[in-house]
Parts: sequence; structure tokens; C-alpha cells
Amino acid sequence: MKTLIFNGSPRKNGDTIQIINKLIESLPGEYKVIDTYYCNISPCVDCRWCREHSGCCVDDEMQELYSYIQECDNIIIASPIYFSELTGKLLDVGSRLQTYFNARYFRNETPIIKQKKGAVILVGGGDGSMDKAYDTARTLLRHMNVTDIFPAVYSHNTNIKSALEDGNMIKKIKDILNFINK
Repeated sequence: MKTLIFNGSPRKNGDTIQIINKLIESLPGEYKVIDTYYCNISPCVDCRWCREHSGCCVDDEMQELYSYIQECDNIIIASPIYFSELTGKLLDVGSRLQTYFNARYFRNETPIIKQKKGAVILVGGGDGSMDKAYDTARTLLRHMNVTDIFPAVYSHNTNIKSALEDGNMIKKIKDILNFINK
């Protein structure tokens, strides 16, 4: 089993990466974590090259990621919430999924054959809502042919206690593991 994990956090030891580490402690098989703030992936500039060609003309780390997306079994998006949305760098990387949209709607191709399972893990404090970020993450997952998405997992009080101290979050991480192992 191969799992791709998008880490949308800029903090190298923040709540998001601590939860990702908790998850991978028990994650079977191979996994790849994409630290969106520290990878060499540019955002889509809508050059429209992918309307007529497979993939993307920008030669960066996304080329390797496209291959992993094709072959993996599970995709997990983990992100802090900034103003009720996924982080900017995660959205930059997500914008490069435009090639899959164009494959379907302009080239009439199925860009990813293998169906996948997925999950969304959100952490944050403050007074915002998780709904918009979860909807955005589900859209990104669907473009990567994730057909079975686990319900949102979140810790929305990290301004009071860390996500690792959130018993519900830890229980839900175990539920994600059970879900992707079925």
C-alpha cells in the first residue's frame, strides 16, 4: 500500500506535522509526505499547455508527484486552517492539479485510472469554520481520483491545547488508519 500525504503547514514541529507523525507511526506500507512550504513546486500560471498535452510543462518536483499520484492507494491532506481555508502553499500545489481537470474536460481523457481512498485532517484555533477548507480539500482529492473520502477530522481548539492532546483527534486518526486499511 502506498499513501501520499500533503502537509500544508509551514511549522516544522507544529500541530499538523505532529498529527502526521502520529498517523505514520501505524501506517502500513510506503508513504510520501509532501511538505508544501519546503518543496520546489510552483503554482499553476494557467498557461493552458495542459489543455492539449498530458502533464505539465513546468519542470519541478511536481513531475515526480504526478507519478506518485498515479500509483498510490491513499491520499491524505493535512493542513492548518488560515482564515477558514487551507494554507496558501498547499493551494499553490493543489493548483497544479489543473492538468487533471483539463484532461477530463478538454482532452476527454481519464487522467488517473486507479481509484483511491482519502482523508482530510485539519487543525486550527480561533473562530473560523472548517467547512470551506474541507470542501476545498475534497475537491482536490476528487481531482486525484479519490472516490472514497473519510469524514473530516479536525482539532479546532489548538489555541487552547495541542492537537496531540485532543483525544477525539487521536481517536479519529486511528479511524482513518482502519478506513484506509479496509
